[in-house]
Amino acid sequence: MFKELTDKIRYPELEDSILKFWESEKIFEKTITSRKGRPSFTFYEGPPTANGKPGIHHVLSRTIKDLVCRYKTMVGYRVLRKGGWDTHGLPVEIEVEKSLGIKHKDEIVEYGIEKFNKACYDSVFAYLKDWQELTRRIAYWVDLEDAYITCTNEYIESVWWALKQFFDQGYIYKGYKSQPYCPRCETSLSSHEVALGYEDVKEPAVYVKMKAKGERKTYFLVWTTTPWTLPSNLALAVHRDIDYVKVQNNDDHFILAERRLGVLEGEYKIVDRWKGSALLGKEYERLFDYTQVDKHAYYVAHGEFVSTEDGTGIVHIAPAFGEDDYQFGRENDLPFVQLVDKSGNFTQEAKDFAGKF
Repeated sequence: MFKELTDKIRYPELEDSILKFWESEKIFEKTITSRKGRPSFTFYEGPPTANGKPGIHHVLSRTIKDLVCRYKTMVGYRVLRKGGWDTHGLPVEIEVEKSLGIKHKDEIVEYGIEKFNKACYDSVFAYLKDWQELTRRIAYWVDLEDAYITCTNEYIESVWWALKQFFDQGYIYKGYKSQPYCPRCETSLSSHEVALGYEDVKEPAVYVKMKAKGERKTYFLVWTTTPWTLPSNLALAVHRDIDYVKVQNNDDHFILAERRLGVLEGEYKIVDRWKGSALLGKEYERLFDYTQVDKHAYYVAHGEFVSTEDGTGIVHIAPAFGEDDYQFGRENDLPFVQLVDKSGNFTQEAKDFAGKF
């Protein structure tokens, strides 16, 4: 009997009739007006960008948001749901750059920042109707009639107001922060933006000899996957509890973690052993003399993140690149050397590499 009934149901027609009923009877609005005086639960939607078409992932995220709001409504809250439109950021700029044939940020300056901003403003609601229809079709209950829009002065001023509260309480200060960065756009990237462009690539890793100060033909053997940061090197990190050895390999002596001896080519002989703690404070000769530093640098210090899973057990430290390196630099009061400019090219200070990526 149940199968016979379900066979007769036309789900698209049923869905359409329910949507029409909710719209004509203003059911969403009544969930708010009928609960005046009840405890409030306020929801501000993390706003989508209406200059791009909605996708199936938006259906999933909005279903989860709607589920929470409907549940709160069912248990007696007055649930205010404010929609919004994100009209700032890379998604908007990239779409406009494509339409204008712009390849690099310098071309935006040549085109004219005011003209470019206007082109972005004109593009932000290119797919507004698609978003409104998706909102209706999936029965996502949210107030789009009074949505907040991030490019309006009202919204921008509210952000500046909030920032001023943080500033007045001493929570905002000037400093450095290691972040993902796009040299083409010349801007920091969110983790979400990095994930959108994620791809597996092969990058060169190098082993570098850094000469121990005052010791003849003795080198710290260092491994790095970011050789372009070597001109900004300021220290070496070892782990105080790891076993390190000095080996003779031909006419040279190398210091590295004992567990990483497999990286050496040819025959070698172990001539000394220490715990990493015995290496702390040892100095080495800098690779490049491009800059003068105003603090103590070019010595070995402890790094909790150092392991023997790969490399040599000795990590090259450039505080201007990478969160671990930056925090290491702060903990050890290292100077800050940044030899890469906003376009991803070496600065003029890096003489041999100036202007190169």
